Amino acid sequence: RFGKSFKFIFSTLMQRTVASSPLAPSVKVKLIHFGFHTAADLLDVQPLQLCKEAGISQDEAVEVLQTLRGDAQSDQQEAASESVTALDLLHQEQIHSGVVTFCSELDAVLGGGVPVGKTTEICGAPGVGKTQLCIQLAVDVQIPLCFGGLGGKAVYIDTEGSFVVQRVVDMAEAAVEHCTLLAEDEEQRKALEEFTKEKILSGIFLIRCHGYVELLAEAYLLPDFLAKHPEVRLVVIDSIAFPFRHDFDDLSQRTRLLNGLAQKLILLATQHSAAIVLTNQMTTKVSDGQSKLIPALGESWGHAATQRLILHWDGVKSPEGECLILCL
Repeated sequence: RFGKSFKFIFSTLMQRTVASSPLAPSVKVKLIHFGFHTAADLLDVQPLQLCKEAGISQDEAVEVLQTLRGDAQSDQQEAASESVTALDLLHQEQIHSGVVTFCSELDAVLGGGVPVGKTTEICGAPGVGKTQLCIQLAVDVQIPLCFGGLGGKAVYIDTEGSFVVQRVVDMAEAAVEHCTLLAEDEEQRKALEEFTKEKILSGIFLIRCHGYVELLAEAYLLPDFLAKHPEVRLVVIDSIAFPFRHDFDDLSQRTRLLNGLAQKLILLATQHSAAIVLTNQMTTKVSDGQSKLIPALGESWGHAATQRLILHWDGVKSPEGECLILCL
């Protein structure tokens, strides 16, 4: 009984979306616009409350709740047959290698690289290297299997306009040179014939999003794109904070939108065995007369990612310059 209840909640939270429901298109547009993306967003909502928040009639609100909750209940039996054991999950994690960063200390902290099937958030002040690290990952995910890489491709969603092609070219050339020096056998030398600068550049799908509406729309299009391109093993959103830090008078609406996006990305990571990497900005929090920098988007968003990396400079000068500190 407990197992069925758990799978029912999981199915409700993670699988049933408003966009895929048989509701009228005009109703679906209003629900999504006001932050109701999944059945999970409607679990504790009453018809009258839904009328006010989504701007629909009471009859439409009743129909919405009956449709989505009824569909979620019908998924219960299907979900029970799709359950996996904890041992299965352990085996899956053991066979999935991560996306290496070419930084041995960082790879060690991450347990072998940025993990696939999970979401990783990279936080830090401007100029600390968040975008640089994301571009490096978009290159490294394409390292051939015989060199310990994934041999995949990357989707890079740029919300700030900070993606610079020349940086990708420099990193691609360095990656090819590095692997060339490591090549020891015929298999590796043959793999290098396909691992070229041009091949790396063609393996990064760049998407420019202007505003949170475009970002949310892209998140709902990604499953179909990844289904058509199973070689994609990395999805980067740089940054998640920028589209959501402005134009929101209703913070509860922003929270609902972010929660729906987080659930979508988690499902995307697990279903497509992809590493999801998000960058986040820092904001100032004042407490007890003192200020400190913390990741943006509030405490509720802090639980969205599987793991969070915080980058900052230690401020200690040395002949080589300041030292970059990583907190996990």
